[in-house]
Amino acid sequence: MRLPISIVDAFTRTRFGGNPAAVVVLSHWLAPAQMQAIAAENNLSETAFVLREPDGAFAIRWFSPATEIAFCGHATLASAHVIAQRALAPFPIVVRAPAVGQMQIARSADGHGFEMDFPLRRAQPVEAPAALLAGLSIAPRQVLRNVQAWIAVYAQEREVREVMPDLERLKTLGPLDVAVTAPGDRHDFVSRYFWPANGGTEDPVTGSIHTALAPYWAERLGRSDLRALQASWRSGELRCRVAGERVHIAGDTVQYLDGHIEI
Repeated sequence: MRLPISIVDAFTRTRFGGNPAAVVVLSHWLAPAQMQAIAAENNLSETAFVLREPDGAFAIRWFSPATEIAFCGHATLASAHVIAQRALAPFPIVVRAPAVGQMQIARSADGHGFEMDFPLRRAQPVEAPAALLAGLSIAPRQVLRNVQAWIAVYAQEREVREVMPDLERLKTLGPLDVAVTAPGDRHDFVSRYFWPANGGTEDPVTGSIHTALAPYWAERLGRSDLRALQASWRSGELRCRVAGERVHIAGDTVQYLDGHIEI
């Protein structure tokens, strides 16, 4: 079987920046084991599998090299790029995933990239687990938790950049991942994201966790429109807007590869 595949750098205007995702557009669902094998072979943070449904919406599933993922922002952004590039549907489009529900994706108002409409996934303050404190080289001033991750809050961007994770300790916190965040020097807030329990070490840019980070910082900064930087070795920029129980996350995309795979 021959399938089209694209690799897109998401949340960046610079090739080799942001977070690369593979996108495979399907005419019918493959077996989960096949999709997992393709994702492992790609060895990227995520591979998205997209299937157009009879009503014109797109069903989407995301796989890391190790497991299926409930929610992935950057691979959704990459999928929007591929749908637009191949003229598969006019925008805005509707995308559906079991764990997230219905999401609308539009072209960004500034003409660069796409804006995704996600459900807000609020994080609440919690007592820090011992493994989290032991797994971060700098102690956070506060710890939050939502359905996806533990979130360690710091006072300065410098601490986010300098913190060193002990990935073996953080792995014991699975299935939850670990995000670290602080106010930014040039952006409204910055973050990094570690996910050793779910298939990787440090994720370059994590759109999904911004459904928790954006409302947290919107409340503290007193405004709903925010610019965010994920300060990984590749780095990526996100434009966030909190609107009630939804979070709009926009980003740019750059095509890297367009081809076919044989399975």
